[in-house]
Amino acid sequence: MAESRVASRYVKSLLGLAVEQNALEQVHADMQMFDNACRTNRDFLMMLRSPIIKHEKKRDVLEILFKGKIHSLTFAIIDILTHKIREPLLPSIAAEFHNAYNEFKGIEKATVTTTIAVDQALKNEIEAIVKKLSNKKQVALETKIDKELIGGFILNVGDRQIDASIKNKLKSLKVNFSENPFIKEF
Repeated sequence: MAESRVASRYVKSLLGLAVEQNALEQVHADMQMFDNACRTNRDFLMMLRSPIIKHEKKRDVLEILFKGKIHSLTFAIIDILTHKIREPLLPSIAAEFHNAYNEFKGIEKATVTTTIAVDQALKNEIEAIVKKLSNKKQVALETKIDKELIGGFILNVGDRQIDASIKNKLKSLKVNFSENPFIKEF
């Protein structure tokens, strides 16, 4: 919990500086790239979190990987954190920056899970529903396919979930039947 609070403070500072320097889009892209590197490369993530590897070595690795390839503001936050011996926070900061970016831009993240691929017309309808639920201007809609739903959909918007799947309806019926004393007699 404490790590996320510290990370969110760095994220707020970085977001503010990025907006101030008109570098928000570039810093956002850099943070997404860094987050992706942490999620896809376990060795890289373990290196950042390792108490055995010296901070100077971590800084050298980060400099080789990122200096000149990312915006100077993004590299500055990486450099500051390594000097303060807080490089284990970098993965959390990179992941949290995307959420802060979406909040700043008024973008709501939503996920819809269906049994079939969603066409553009249906995506537009779902986005309209999400905009109403969240009061946001834009929607970043992720689609997933899960054949086990049988039919219908599951829509996740923020901390809300709308489960209109046939699988859920069947589960609900099963619970209702098992709780009904008249059905148990037969």
